[in-house]
Amino acid sequence: MSFAKYFRTAPIFWERRGPASLLLWPLSWIYGLTLRVRKLVADLRIFYEKPVAVPVIIVGNIRVGGTGKTPIVIALAQKLNELGWKPGIISRGYGAQSNVAVNSPTPVTSDSDPSIVGDEPVLIARRTNNQFPIWIYPKRKETIAALLKHHPEVNVIVSDDGLQHTGLSRWPAREGGRDIEFVVRDERGEGNRFLLPAGPLREPEKRDRDATLMTAEKSSKPTEVHDYFQGRRNFTLSPQLSLAYQLNNVNAQQSLVSIAEQYLPQEMTAVAAIGNPQRFFASLKKEGILAKCTPLPDHSTFTAQFFNAIDAKCILITEKDAVKCAGITDERIWVVPMSVTIPDALSQWMQSILQRPDPNQYTL
Repeated sequence: MSFAKYFRTAPIFWERRGPASLLLWPLSWIYGLTLRVRKLVADLRIFYEKPVAVPVIIVGNIRVGGTGKTPIVIALAQKLNELGWKPGIISRGYGAQSNVAVNSPTPVTSDSDPSIVGDEPVLIARRTNNQFPIWIYPKRKETIAALLKHHPEVNVIVSDDGLQHTGLSRWPAREGGRDIEFVVRDERGEGNRFLLPAGPLREPEKRDRDATLMTAEKSSKPTEVHDYFQGRRNFTLSPQLSLAYQLNNVNAQQSLVSIAEQYLPQEMTAVAAIGNPQRFFASLKKEGILAKCTPLPDHSTFTAQFFNAIDAKCILITEKDAVKCAGITDERIWVVPMSVTIPDALSQWMQSILQRPDPNQYTL
């Protein structure tokens, strides 16, 4: 049972409990029961599958909608490479708009069509200059097998999402294994804390995890942080905006401060079709960009006609949206990259886990 695909834009009632969420709560209870049954089956190992040969790092979320996973996947792969590892990246390829189905594990490069393979995998390939093998397919174990067959040098997998994918057998670090499960959490937290469809959660907020990655500044008010996250392993990764570049000329770059000085607020429009567009708008505001904001459903497509209808001298978009703007030559459009830095404490802890011997060779 999956309700997530019906909510490309988060309903307001997900943020606090009220009549609408309470009306849908019986469906949430049924969904939760399904999750408990699936967990029981997995714990009993009734349908045992042999784990993959290399450790897997899963970067996922329990809340529907983006919490900033993709920049983290990119940063983790780059950090692992710096540490001497050979990472490969897998993704479901969610967000593809084409009728052309991906029926088997498929490699992704910077030249891949985002309407077929998804916008996020193409973004990862472009940001990393095709440095790492990236493969997509909903069945992640098959994806890993295909990736390792074509790239036997890979010795660690970074999975963009997949916490809820029970088909991938893993032994998390908290159980003495080498696999790592990160739950990414942003400033919205868990909303009303109900499961789908009454709330935004795909799993209970207290699901097991090896660490929580916070993509927002730590709150100054302790009461705003749920007890579960206090005293647990967590790392704060603050997103940072980089130099903006022109959509049709990546060599034309300028700072956001320069853009703010060049245009009046009423002459600028910011557009974002990501899971949490308000984060992008808030980050622009911190840089002095007081533009009109146009949020769109996650994974929306773009056309030249859409941008032509915008009355502005400067249009700011995200990198994720930029990969869907092939063929658009509007000189007003500037792309604003967002990235995160992996703190030393996180990289050291991650390195210590990955260096553990394979636990499966002693338990099978």
